[in-house]
Amino acid sequence: MVSPNQTVVTEFVLQGFSEHPSLRLFLMGCFLSLYTVALMGNMVIIALITSSTGLHSPMYFFLCNLATMDIICTSSVLPKALVGLLSEENTISFKGCMTQLFFLVWSGSSELLLLTVMAYDRYVAICLPLHYSSRMSPQLCGTFAVGVWSICALNASINTGLMTRLSFCGPKVITHFFCEIPPLLLLSCSPTYINSVMTLVADAFYGGINFLLTLLSYGCIIASILRMRSAEGKRKAFSTCSSHLIVVSVYYSSVFCAYISPGSSYSPERSKFTSVLYSVLSPTLNPLIYTLRNKDVKLALRRLFPSFSN
Repeated sequence: MVSPNQTVVTEFVLQGFSEHPSLRLFLMGCFLSLYTVALMGNMVIIALITSSTGLHSPMYFFLCNLATMDIICTSSVLPKALVGLLSEENTISFKGCMTQLFFLVWSGSSELLLLTVMAYDRYVAICLPLHYSSRMSPQLCGTFAVGVWSICALNASINTGLMTRLSFCGPKVITHFFCEIPPLLLLSCSPTYINSVMTLVADAFYGGINFLLTLLSYGCIIASILRMRSAEGKRKAFSTCSSHLIVVSVYYSSVFCAYISPGSSYSPERSKFTSVLYSVLSPTLNPLIYTLRNKDVKLALRRLFPSFSN
């Protein structure tokens, strides 16, 4: 409840990188470049996969979904961050903040869950190749994708809905460059126990259970590769999952640093740095990691853009 003497906050101020004014021009150039590369790279991946029949397989279907999630994630953060670097004070309305929070949580949690599904796909392809077509049928892949988007939309709706129920009546400066759960909870003047519990539950599911399932999949994959007698077979098997393994390592490392930590140890500077990794750098690197190391994608790219082969 807000007391009569307290003023309800209708907008927030995103602190961004205002404490480092000398870096504004540099950061604006970096963020604008990364955003452009992320948008173009992920849109090219979507165009390649949808237009090339040779890429109509489960692995590329999930990669298309991953590219869509990356576009949503980076587009929910960077445009507002760029505005903040251009202006003296970067304000965002309460509704705008909640909208940004929803799409960020939705895309971020979807990516974590999808990476687990993609790890299972690689497990079936390498460890159970004879059953791959039946276990990863188009119907099942579609069910996986719908399930990922739906479960994570529910998670985002719950966390955003709980945030809208809080009262904000004191300081309105968010110590971040976008609306994120930890700094918002610090600004609330009402109890945040339920929010904290739900955040921990989500962390346990997305950062704990999903991570363990991914590790289990790759444990089986590595064991299967080591049992192969042919060096060429080992190389081919590892090449099919190495890109995904790199993406998983980068994404989980940044997410663990950003979220899997006690609330009392929250550090704005550390959170900003790790948030750049998973919301800006990861969506930019994913297209490069998955395309530059993949012969099928390179071939489709040459067919779509003949000048690429020159």
